[in-house]
Amino acid sequence: MRTFIALELPELFEDEVTALARQLRDVVDGRFMRRETYHVTLAFLGEVDEAGVRDAMAALDEACVGRSAVELASDGLGTFGRPRDATLWLGLRPTPELLLLAGDVRLALDAYGVAYDRKTFRPHITLVRRARMPQGELPALVFPEPGQAARVTLFKSELSSEGATYKPLYTVELAR
Repeated sequence: MRTFIALELPELFEDEVTALARQLRDVVDGRFMRRETYHVTLAFLGEVDEAGVRDAMAALDEACVGRSAVELASDGLGTFGRPRDATLWLGLRPTPELLLLAGDVRLALDAYGVAYDRKTFRPHITLVRRARMPQGELPALVFPEPGQAARVTLFKSELSSEGATYKPLYTVELAR
């Protein structure tokens, strides 16, 4: 099954990300992500079997033990890809706590022998796929206020013609 480990957004922060996406609908064309798909990927595992899922769960437990919630703070918009076919995302400030969490998750996955995509961690929330960005400046936007994220989840990703659906397989709560 196709899997990834992600930090879930706190509800108020998620509300504000949704409001930001609504502002962008007036100026950006593309496939806007559904609210329930917003997350911060810490490690993309790809295809794993049942044993790999168990190992990923153990790695998640190990990486999160004794850890406190981490702050999520907006850091502007960015894109991957070409201006007429981009992925538009909301960047998050790479705080030491957020970087340490992602690093510890990846170290624990290594210790358990779980393979993952080793691209450099760039904290972001995907807002629009296949985005066609307007020429010139975007209008003034209201970005989310900082929030505390306290749920790290191993998700199963199911792809369909309507986009991806994410099913939580295992969640670790961080101390608040």
